[in-house]
Amino acid sequence: MNETPDPALYQRFLRGLARSPQRAAIRIGQTSVTYTEAHERALAWAGALLAARPEAPRVVGVLAAKGVTAYLGILAGLYTGATVVPLHPDFPAARTRRMLELSGVDVLVADEQGLASLAAGSMPEQAVPVLVPLGATAHPYPRIELDPALALAAPRPVESESTAYMLFTSGSTGRPKGVPISHGSTKHYFDLLDERYDFGPEDVFSQTFDLNFDCAMFDLFCAWGAGGTAHAVPVQAYRGLPAYVAEHGITVWFSTPSAIALIRQLGGLGEGALPGLRWSFFAGEALRCQDAADWQAAAPGSTLENIYGPTELTVTITAHRWDPDSSPELAVNGIVPIGAVHAGHQHLLLAEDGSTAEYEGELCITGPQMTRGYLDPADDAGRFLEHDGRLWYRTGDRVRRLPAEELAYLGRLDAQVQIQGWRVELPEVEHALRGCAGVRDAVTVTRPAEGGGVELVVFYTGEVTAPAALARQLRQILPAGMLPRDYRHLVEFPLNSNRKIDRGRLAAEAAGALVGAA
Repeated sequence: MNETPDPALYQRFLRGLARSPQRAAIRIGQTSVTYTEAHERALAWAGALLAARPEAPRVVGVLAAKGVTAYLGILAGLYTGATVVPLHPDFPAARTRRMLELSGVDVLVADEQGLASLAAGSMPEQAVPVLVPLGATAHPYPRIELDPALALAAPRPVESESTAYMLFTSGSTGRPKGVPISHGSTKHYFDLLDERYDFGPEDVFSQTFDLNFDCAMFDLFCAWGAGGTAHAVPVQAYRGLPAYVAEHGITVWFSTPSAIALIRQLGGLGEGALPGLRWSFFAGEALRCQDAADWQAAAPGSTLENIYGPTELTVTITAHRWDPDSSPELAVNGIVPIGAVHAGHQHLLLAEDGSTAEYEGELCITGPQMTRGYLDPADDAGRFLEHDGRLWYRTGDRVRRLPAEELAYLGRLDAQVQIQGWRVELPEVEHALRGCAGVRDAVTVTRPAEGGGVELVVFYTGEVTAPAALARQLRQILPAGMLPRDYRHLVEFPLNSNRKIDRGRLAAEAAGALVGAA
């Protein structure tokens, strides 16, 4: 458990600083930054950010690729006492600009890639001051200068209800939805993880997730709370993962289940190939029993867990510990159970008619990890439920009760899917496609992807257009993780008996059946 009742998320780092002042807090390639160095830099950066907005910034944006600027930018933003908004510099400029405007970012921390994104049109109409703490700093935006005299003596205090960070998820109208997560929510979450896991200063945590993805918070603040090292894993490492893991002493692995299929395909999942791992975690997609068994065989000394949770419930809200004997027997459709809901929370299952169900239904959860609502209250409709005098988050996931309070994942009830960890609202893809030249209407469905998971297929009416041309237009609007893999033209959409678009038939066509296409 945390040694302090202080709810501030940055207390995780301060605890690591006390335990491991000269250990590496972060490691990117050949670059390491110790806890002491990171703390001193973050205090200096935070002081500069606060000086740039004397009334104290409410929201600090971090627009940087995974590197020292991004990691320390998040820490510095937390040290200011403001809300931190991690942003991806490779996102389409219009989308990043929209997120900056929606969140009300007052100051930005950026690297060279972030500056390129701003130059491409990410900067809001009302330009905000930008701190570029490392590398070249020449840019046309209001500049924040580093001055050692401005460094904070200590991080600024925060309240439990204050927002620690805000992440954006896909929105069905084409507008990203902001999800504020409070310091109190993160404290409850990481206190539970401290009780469940034995992480320590010797542990090296894989950092595979983009920093605008909530699972990255697990990587960083589990590592920092233990005084361990968060190690950024580059894409090329997957080509020889066993050697990479051994060389860098990685002991805690966390990724989407899709990584298992990729590593297997690249020959890195042989029996005993990953002997140094102590813990293995998977989240963001359904985990297949066969994939769990193969990973466990490759990492026989590792305890493997399938952890589940939407951003709105602070990273993850359930966990199932894999057991080769009992887990397959509990599995439904070959999918590893998602486990029991975290302590301190209540959950209920919602039937199709809105009544509560005993054994199977939509999972709804309430408790300290739940966000208080979206940045725009208009987005709350349909996602939150009033029941028994409490507010509940509707996950949109259909589950089944299992013995010992565990839950099995059965699938989605709505038009939201997980694509390699990305949460995608299918209507957002359709909305974007309707804006492409020549497209009259569009329907998005999913099909099984090679090696597990799902991928997007779109059917559209209007003018026949080359898939490359459609993809080129969508790249200006949607992140790469949301782009369809297949584009199919139809003269008209098939209709079901209710004269509605037959999405089931289109999904069957996407998976290989035939429908009357032009």
